[in-house]
Amino acid sequence: MEVFPAVVAALRASQGEGFRVLHFSVQDNHVHLLVEANDSSALRAGARSLGVRLARAINRACGRKGRVLDDRYHTRALRTPREVRFALAYVLFNFKKHQVRVPTRLDPCSSAPWCDGFRALPAAVLEGAPVVAPHTWLARVGWRRHGLLSPDEHPA
Repeated sequence: MEVFPAVVAALRASQGEGFRVLHFSVQDNHVHLLVEANDSSALRAGARSLGVRLARAINRACGRKGRVLDDRYHTRALRTPREVRFALAYVLFNFKKHQVRVPTRLDPCSSAPWCDGFRALPAAVLEGAPVVAPHTWLARVGWRRHGLLSPDEHPA
């Protein structure tokens, strides 16, 4: 079993009432996530649950046991439409920072295929997706005030 499908399955299974994975990008040695949570308690519980699911899935896919995730992670509350748009572009286009030559415009190891915020690309369908539609105004509508995403963008 490959690691990426295992990670996607863990992300899909982690969706809950109070914790939602909106977008992701899986790199060789780290993962970027854009999540929503109803409150700080739901964020803590959702992140903990997701961490356990990811570790189990990755260990199973690699045929190994033991610790997978460091205790290091960066979390930041996004408060403005501009911050959300910047974070979305950073997550979906992060693969361009890690590759010398970019063979595709969209990262196949991300939620880009399910993102409905691209200009000049067909609208995405969330059916069967490992991500869910946002509940908050910022993540659903607000960020679009700063322009839809272009597949030719690069993260800052």
